[in-house]
Amino acid sequence: MHCPFCRHTDSRVVDSRLADEGVVIRRRRQCGACGRRFTTTESAGLTVIKRSGVTEPFSRTKVVVGVRKACQGRPVDEDALAYLAQQVEETVRSTGQAEIDAHEVGLAVLGPLRQLDEVAYLRFASVYQNFETLEDFEAAIALLRLDRDAGPRPAAPESDPVRART
Repeated sequence: MHCPFCRHTDSRVVDSRLADEGVVIRRRRQCGACGRRFTTTESAGLTVIKRSGVTEPFSRTKVVVGVRKACQGRPVDEDALAYLAQQVEETVRSTGQAEIDAHEVGLAVLGPLRQLDEVAYLRFASVYQNFETLEDFEAAIALLRLDRDAGPRPAAPESDPVRART
């Protein structure tokens, strides 16, 4: 690690702390040459593989932008969107993979979005899962009604007929 002040290559770690819900490590360092202190952050890289084969770093911002479109006109605030993006990142990171398909990121969005706002969930699912007929919407709505009547359950399990289309 180069000192940002004198460019010396030797520094020592004075303090380490977790940040961003344990995803990032903040390290306070001190330069061995000039003695000045500076902060570095370390995080495990997470790469998204898009349908075209192009890879890019995972971005919570991109998740928020995509979900915000589905939430347009709905009573969903920015804090809720930020929390949803955090949940999606935690879900994706919990797979233990350094690279993940964009499709898997979309699946990770469905569960938290369903809990946040059912209309936004239907909007997102209809585009993401390529609903083609009214029956697709009816099946998704019937599942939401069934879930509401049955009470809380884990978000979007594999047996979910809406997810089974993907």
